[in-house]
Amino acid sequence: MGTPKTILLTVAALGLAAAAGGAWMVWGGLYNVSATAQHTQPVYSLLETAMRQSVRLRARGIEPPPLGDEALVLRGAACFRDKCVQCHGAPGVAQGDIGKSMQPLRGPLVDARQRWNARELYWVTKNGIKMSGMPAWEYRLSDEDLWALVAFLERLPDMTPQQYAKASAPMAPSGQGAPIGWTGPACGPGPRAAGEVQDSVRRGQRALAQYACNACHTIPGTTGSFPNVGPPLAGMARRAMIGGRLANTPDNMVRWLRHTREVDPLTAMPEMGVTEQDARDIAAYLQTLD
Repeated sequence: MGTPKTILLTVAALGLAAAAGGAWMVWGGLYNVSATAQHTQPVYSLLETAMRQSVRLRARGIEPPPLGDEALVLRGAACFRDKCVQCHGAPGVAQGDIGKSMQPLRGPLVDARQRWNARELYWVTKNGIKMSGMPAWEYRLSDEDLWALVAFLERLPDMTPQQYAKASAPMAPSGQGAPIGWTGPACGPGPRAAGEVQDSVRRGQRALAQYACNACHTIPGTTGSFPNVGPPLAGMARRAMIGGRLANTPDNMVRWLRHTREVDPLTAMPEMGVTEQDARDIAAYLQTLD
């Protein structure tokens, strides 16, 4: 039986060997990242386990509202049709080309009720799953829409293709693209809860990534690949002008974010569909970058 020193040296040597093997795998480009090649089963299982446990930990304090109301289910069917079918498909409906080709594959959700409870489905839909293609819908859908989707997903396993087609069919008279029986507004961002309104700076930092601003800009506090498309946003609070056109004030930043082409028709910066409240949150965060 080895001495404690020998055991410690052996563990250290094994750790160094594992680190060297990992570095060789990364820097040597040995792991195939092509979407035409599937993950190996150990990698897939490891990532899936980490994802499941992460969701369960973070969703455990969420209290679902009543989800049995038929109008709520129909609203969820409309949201599912507009936001989810392209990647997940539905009873009798195949995924779109993007959904079919993603790795890991975004499969049908007809078994979601068996794998996730209501609060976990809500958390996943709201926050998304990084490195999986699953987006966070927090900035695209109201909280009522998120719960409507959960209500629909809990009903989905019991639906035939014909029942799904009926529930998700547009209702022409309303002009809102809503399903039969649903007369409320179409899916989209809704009013902010009081606590969320108060945390404007934090939400603004998150919104920068949700509106893909870090695809073109290097932003302090936001992960990215250091792009060279648009100017870095470090020190934004100290700059006198926005886009060379507007004085650097919060209101002008909101205008620039929401109506970019109106301010400068020749700019290469696109309008990203930022809502009024999200633009104000982003402006609040940018004002901290001094």
